[in-house]
Amino acid sequence: MPRRNGESLRIAVQSNGRLTGYSLELLKDIGLEFEDHERRLFTRCRNFPVELLFLRDDDIPEYVADGVADLGIVGLNVIHEKRAEVDRLVPLGFGFCTLTLAVPANASIRSPSELEGARIATTHPVSLARYLDEEQIGAEIVELAGGAEIAPALDVADAICDLVSTGTTLRIHDLRQIGDVWDSEAWLVASPGLDEGSGRSALVKRLRVRLDGLLTARRLKYVTLNAPREALPRIREILPGMRSPTVVPLADSGMVAVHAAAQEEVFWEAMERLKEAGATEILVLPVEKVMR
Repeated sequence: MPRRNGESLRIAVQSNGRLTGYSLELLKDIGLEFEDHERRLFTRCRNFPVELLFLRDDDIPEYVADGVADLGIVGLNVIHEKRAEVDRLVPLGFGFCTLTLAVPANASIRSPSELEGARIATTHPVSLARYLDEEQIGAEIVELAGGAEIAPALDVADAICDLVSTGTTLRIHDLRQIGDVWDSEAWLVASPGLDEGSGRSALVKRLRVRLDGLLTARRLKYVTLNAPREALPRIREILPGMRSPTVVPLADSGMVAVHAAAQEEVFWEAMERLKEAGATEILVLPVEKVMR
């Protein structure tokens, strides 16, 4: 492991997997510049005192918990499975999946409570054991290194406990979900030993401000429109923005221009309601960054 470069911050990211591309894109979007990580285990950022470590996702929680890395980007599923003692800082909005229980489509089992005495194949034995204990279900855990979805067909298990994103793999193997253990997404995590008064702690705060601005911007769309002044009360209800809309009088008497940031997930619904309220010339613009 290379020695630290002064008070630089170390961030561990997945070297190769479903979180890798999203993680690197996120770091670049908050202004970090670094070389392509292909065939690299370590690289330094050119414009910020940050060093990146490229690791197996299963190793990231341990490196962060031990203080070898100050921060890490890792799925909540790995944190659960490794029982890692790390500080969870920010959910990052990607890498969504669910640890779920599934059985063959023709099985009579309809709920997790009916798994009493069953064999359950999984690559997440720690998480499954905790769930079975909490639900007071006496089932046998069949630990596998991978390929849990094929276990029922091979009569290795009666059910499986595996990560699911879209459910396509379950359908391909003729499996049916009967319950969820927990939901997961990528998180930014920190070493619990990170000294609040250190230079690295100050760097973490700077990165979190950038990250907050980026994640907030991804949830927003900037909307401008023209409307009759008398429609303002209704428009304020529809588009409250981050605080309140900006209202500018137009040359036409009685008309105003309204500017506001709207949540993307209600964008089309808001558009329809704005039009019904009398708004015209509705424009939607992307938001790249936000500083609050």
